[in-house]
Amino acid sequence: MGTRDRDDDGKARQARPRDALGRPLPYGATGVEPVSEVPMPPEQTLEVARELVCAGRPFSAHEILEVRWKTGPDGERPLWQGLAQLCVALTHAARGNAVGADRLLGRGARHLAEYGKSSGPLYGLDVDAVVAAARARIGAGPQ
Repeated sequence: MGTRDRDDDGKARQARPRDALGRPLPYGATGVEPVSEVPMPPEQTLEVARELVCAGRPFSAHEILEVRWKTGPDGERPLWQGLAQLCVALTHAARGNAVGADRLLGRGARHLAEYGKSSGPLYGLDVDAVVAAARARIGAGPQ
């Protein structure tokens, strides 16, 4: 196909199947089940994202978190953006891109540190522990 896949409203949609790390597969191949682009409540967003990361699908977890980041309250944006970026860091690491993993880990950690200074809800998250767990999974040292 020479043109981008679009929905009825003209919005770009990727119709190609994807592997567990978000890489496009050939049309007609069997990929992982796509995730919903419908915003979920914060606790459900975290639960689904956590399940996806544990299932080896950090790219899909990033997509779930990105929906919340872009549709949630402005004041919570650094929380959701930071979590999404940590998932992209995990994706880069799993794809063998250590430089990309390190960069996204740093960006995500900065957003979470910024949010941690606010009085915004954490939904039961220990953001320092989340960043430490991502670092450990990627094999990055403390920053």
